Amino acid sequence: MTETNSGTKRLQSSYFSSIVSISLVLFMLGLLGMLVLDARKISDYVKEHVQLNVFLNDELSDQEISAFQSILEKEAAIKSLRFISKQEALDSLKKDLGTDATGMLDINPLPSSFELKLKAEFTDAETLKKLAAEIRENKMVREVTYQQTEVDKMNENFQVIAFGILLFCVLLFFVAVALINSTIRIAMYSKRFLIKSMQLVGATKSFIRKPFLARALVHGLYAGFIACLLLGGLLYLLSTKLPELVQIQDLKANGILFAGIIVLGVLLSVISTFFAVNRYLRVRVEELY
Repeated sequence: MTETNSGTKRLQSSYFSSIVSISLVLFMLGLLGMLVLDARKISDYVKEHVQLNVFLNDELSDQEISAFQSILEKEAAIKSLRFISKQEALDSLKKDLGTDATGMLDINPLPSSFELKLKAEFTDAETLKKLAAEIRENKMVREVTYQQTEVDKMNENFQVIAFGILLFCVLLFFVAVALINSTIRIAMYSKRFLIKSMQLVGATKSFIRKPFLARALVHGLYAGFIACLLLGGLLYLLSTKLPELVQIQDLKANGILFAGIIVLGVLLSVISTFFAVNRYLRVRVEELY
């Protein structure tokens, strides 16, 4: 009776270790998934702060400026715009340089302008150059400027970061599969005699696999839910420390990610168990020792 209880405890400990191991691996994959999602959001957030300054010619009437603003608002690439009058531009200059530096000016030399912020998908170098050229063709426009060097560097850095994240995703996925497979094979090792005994008394392979696969499915669900709880707790903790993080969170995308983690946990657990059981179905009795 004592040996039976000891065996049951070892079996339960094996199940528990398997669930915990899979949960931690899924948690790491979930962290990486969140990083990928947030990296895209952060990238879009930064890109949408790229600014085009459209300086207007002097002596334009309010009607002409309003008409030009309507033209800009219809441009698909522009997310938002702000009109800066000559007086607002001068007030901003006085704030930056001080009244003493600007007090000698008899007239206001600064032009009125529009500050344009673009949608993320329109911030590559070629699109920006083309858009600036189109706006510059308008007779009301004196000049169009943007920080081209910074835009080029930003796009280049995002490409490098995206490639690095993709490479890390692939490596971590293979490591995760190997860890989960190893964990389940160790758990199946303790049941190798049971598997072979069932086979020797005439049980079919599908009959032997069925309870193990069913248990693997449940363990995969448990592991997936635990990983999601850990990720949810981490998100909540980060949101209390970094309120800005809430602005770039996408609840729908996070929901899909959590569902994907649960499905992945089930698939990896079931597939690894299937191959682990098959391994002991193929071996001879003397090879079990």
